[in-house]
Amino acid sequence: MVRHIILWTLKPELSDEQKQAVKAGIKQGLEGLVGKVPGLLDVTVHIDGRLASSTADVMLDSTFESEEALKGYAKHPEHLAVANGKVRPYTVQRSCLDFEA
Repeated sequence: MVRHIILWTLKPELSDEQKQAVKAGIKQGLEGLVGKVPGLLDVTVHIDGRLASSTADVMLDSTFESEEALKGYAKHPEHLAVANGKVRPYTVQRSCLDFEA
């Protein structure tokens, strides 16, 4: 299995209300990909409970069957629709950690 962890920082010019809406959209969009993308086993998007010491706004924690499944996810049209419509327009920084679990 492969774990795929992403941390995003939202654009600072977004209001608190806008950030809440964006985070909810990211969560709904990415968690909704389970069962649609081959090899994607689990997705949890953390948007609540952020402590003041945090340097990111949103965390994606996902599990894939294999590295090949992760590569397929990166190109899958439904993933790209979420990434291009709900994530990329609202974020300024992305950090990624992929590893075998």
